[in-house]
Amino acid sequence: MTEKHEVEEEKMIDLDHVLVNELGQFGRYQLLFMFLVALPMMSSAFFSDYIFIASALEHRCLVPECGELNKSVPFKPEWITNAIPLDPATSKSKTCERYASAHSGGNGTMDNCPAELFDLSNIVECNGFVYERNNSVVYDFDLGCQEWLRSLAGTLSSLGTLLVLPFIGYISDHFGRRVALIISIFNTAAIGVVKAFSTDYVMFLVLQLLETTLGGGLFSSGYIFAAELVGPKYRVFATATSSSTFATGQVILGAVAWAVQPWRLLVLTLYIPIFLLLSYYWILPESIRWLLSKRRYSEAKRVLENVARTNGKKISEKSVHALMNPSADNSVKKEGRNLIRSIFRSQVLLRRVCTTPIWWMTTTFVYYGLSINSTSLSSTMYLNYILTVAIEIPGFYTAVLTLDRFGRKPTLCIGFFFSAVCNIAFVFIDTELSALRLCIYLAGKFGISLVFTSLYLYTSELYPTEFRHSLLGFSSMIGRIGSVCAPLTPMLVVYWHGIPNTMFAILGLISGLLVLTQPETLGTKLPDTLEEAENIGTT
Repeated sequence: MTEKHEVEEEKMIDLDHVLVNELGQFGRYQLLFMFLVALPMMSSAFFSDYIFIASALEHRCLVPECGELNKSVPFKPEWITNAIPLDPATSKSKTCERYASAHSGGNGTMDNCPAELFDLSNIVECNGFVYERNNSVVYDFDLGCQEWLRSLAGTLSSLGTLLVLPFIGYISDHFGRRVALIISIFNTAAIGVVKAFSTDYVMFLVLQLLETTLGGGLFSSGYIFAAELVGPKYRVFATATSSSTFATGQVILGAVAWAVQPWRLLVLTLYIPIFLLLSYYWILPESIRWLLSKRRYSEAKRVLENVARTNGKKISEKSVHALMNPSADNSVKKEGRNLIRSIFRSQVLLRRVCTTPIWWMTTTFVYYGLSINSTSLSSTMYLNYILTVAIEIPGFYTAVLTLDRFGRKPTLCIGFFFSAVCNIAFVFIDTELSALRLCIYLAGKFGISLVFTSLYLYTSELYPTEFRHSLLGFSSMIGRIGSVCAPLTPMLVVYWHGIPNTMFAILGLISGLLVLTQPETLGTKLPDTLEEAENIGTT
């Protein structure tokens, strides 16, 4: 007993040890906390509002010869084929061209516009446009036949999620998780509201970029809050739950966009309520882990006592003393090896550094690409979007069930391959089979959602502790390239309708094959050193 007691005394008591043995890994306090941080994580889904407020609109040329003086005239008058040629591929009026005026000296009216007014042998580009709907920036800022400019709204929004990483990381590490969350909340709400009053498209684009660059830390700040408070056993569950709150926010976005059609009013409806979350500065306590890392022990002790009281537990004086007085070995950081030199000296690490960013880029590209392209599946764009994002939730929780039962590699491989097969199948299903097409499309989104949750865990387990944060961050940063490119994919359907889904499938197949080149990490110790990481799967 004495020897065992001495071993226990030598064992370092950290926060994970206290959560597992005393406070509870997922008690009432953690449940309440996750409910609170779920609200800002849901709100982060509103950054995808460009899918609706910058949605493509059916448009055609304005025809002044027929009495059309502005873009709000009826979209499909009976005489339209007299003035605008049909597109052979779609059997619809061309969107960017019209017949030239015949200069006959006469003019038609909006009720009667004969073909004699036009030179049917001469096709010219539009000088103005008429739109089918008016609930998009495309209508307000007259972006007809400028698809690349319209798509730029989504690209800049996604680019901001890349630029925000160093900004919000510095704030979070130096000033606290709560400060980072509050700053993200304020910037998101304030810039979102100002965006509703954009006077031109340049202003709108600048605000799209600023919104995510200064407020894009909304999800990550909330996620860190949740992940740092639960015990090790529930971290995968916490990750899946956090991802599900984001998906729930996307469902809310689709529902509100469906109910509130004017895009400026939609933006105000989404972002004004976010100001209420500024109250979290007084409601949410700071992260215990951050307080301990900054040696703010008196504050950390108060939070620990609150956790114990809410969970109906009791924290021992021994544990409190150990947390407030970390050992010298734990408080002094050891000098680590040079990251770049280690990567090029280790073939194993180099292969992983070249592989994991491809997984991340594929995942974000397919994940966001499927969400964005879902609005064009049929005329019910809002319902299509809601179904496409809602299917993510069972995908996230399926990962929780499979990762520890079947392993990391099978889960990721099946997710990538299944999504790829569904995307290929979707391309070749007849457009008249709308129900089947939708089911296959949703199955593809389910597959990539399964990958999304699994990727965080598997990537973390492949890298050693000494380089884990840096290399996980590098993979995630490169992965953002996929989300930046995803808003541009709808433009490609003008060349062939299957290009976006074919691209999703090819990248999914490549990434699934690359998973096979890495070792299984289920049941292995989380590597602390480079040598331990290199030995994964060798024994």
